[in-house]
Amino acid sequence: MNKSWLGRAGSTGVAAAAVVVIAAAPASAHVTVSAPDAARGGSAVLVFRVPNESMTNSPTVELAVQIPGVTAIDTEAVPGWKAVTHKDGNVTAVTWTADSGGGIGPGQFGEFSVLANGLPDMDKLTMPAVQTYADGQVIKWDQSASDKGEPEYPAPTLALAAERSGGAENHGDIPARSTTGGSSSDDTARWLGVIGIVLGALGLLIGGGAVMRRR
Repeated sequence: MNKSWLGRAGSTGVAAAAVVVIAAAPASAHVTVSAPDAARGGSAVLVFRVPNESMTNSPTVELAVQIPGVTAIDTEAVPGWKAVTHKDGNVTAVTWTADSGGGIGPGQFGEFSVLANGLPDMDKLTMPAVQTYADGQVIKWDQSASDKGEPEYPAPTLALAAERSGGAENHGDIPARSTTGGSSSDDTARWLGVIGIVLGALGLLIGGGAVMRRR
């Protein structure tokens, strides 16, 4: 009886865990943004990751994102998608639309990148997004986090590091070379050159003396 009871309890626990995982799966697949090197006042490549959450196996055919506070952006070419950018006041909006018959299918995700210049001076940059499916379903990712926990449709949010000293950009800055190290290397090279010349001259003198003695 104990074994039977334990077996039923184990089966019930597994089933409950499976229900929790299944229920949590859709909630974890949000539209997100990442840019590890993003800093206030600088430039960074923002990568928006878009999963397909359709319950009707409909592909995602459009993504619209609002990026506030940046001075300018450039979009990366994505095969099968067309990007349109426009600026309205302090907000730059980008809309990606899939070619006819294309899109992000069930069980897939897509990534869309922009090079953002002049990131705003704030700790976090919130960028509301709208995801549209081929069957007409529209999901607005525009909710803010609160004390009650993560919202159902959170807006993509990016943490910005402090502005770098000297106004350095965040993409490929080359640090200035040290003049002290270069000067020391040059002095060493000169001394080695002088020593080489002296040793060469001594070798010639010794060789010449040996020839004269043989004669």
